[in-house]
Amino acid sequence: MSLLDGLLGNATNVDQDAIKKELKDVLIPNEEVDLAFRLVRDLVVFTSHRLIVVDKQGVTGKKVDYKTFPYKSISRFSVETTGHFDLDAELKIWISGAVEPAQVLQFRKDNSITTIQKALATAILL
Repeated sequence: MSLLDGLLGNATNVDQDAIKKELKDVLIPNEEVDLAFRLVRDLVVFTSHRLIVVDKQGVTGKKVDYKTFPYKSISRFSVETTGHFDLDAELKIWISGAVEPAQVLQFRKDNSITTIQKALATAILL
């Protein structure tokens, strides 16, 4: 996928070695990156132990928010696909005991949400 896809809100698959370098200070020893997607500047990373959502903030993107969701803490998730008039697809993630979603990710005209939901289902159900 191209840069244009990223700017339009479509997730692009990211090389796992590049993500390991980018998250070297966040990953714990022996934690492996299984799957990663870039959404403009942000990242959704599936590792051997958790889901990491990296939110780069501000104009320069120097300020970064790292959200960690251990797979065992994710109680449910929902996927809303795009429609004829609603072009946004949405993934919502709830953690145990929460009424509201802990994370909401939006995608536009994107098939990656299917891959992401399959990876999330595999991680929390198996």
